[in-house]
Amino acid sequence: MGRTVPTYRNTAETMIQSWNEFRRALPKEDREIFDQMMNKVRMHASASTYAAFNDPFEGAVLSMLLEQEKELAKLRRAGPYERMDH
Repeated sequence: MGRTVPTYRNTAETMIQSWNEFRRALPKEDREIFDQMMNKVRMHASASTYAAFNDPFEGAVLSMLLEQEKELAKLRRAGPYERMDH
C-alpha cells in the first residue's frame, strides 16, 4: 500500500512550484529574494509537519515570518537602530 496522505514537504514543494509563473515574472534581484523565502519555507518543514496545519500555506507563512524576525533581531543587536515610524 502506498502513502495516502502527502507529506508537508511534498505539499510545500507543490505549492512552491505553483508559484513558478509568479517567480519567473519577477526581476532577477527579486527572484533571488523569492528563492531565499522559499528556502525558509523548506528550513521549517519539520515544524510545519509537526503542527499539521489544515492549510500548508500557514506553515509557509509562519516559516518566512520567523526567519524575518530572526534577521530583524540580528540587525537590532548588530548596531544602532533608528525607528522609522516617526
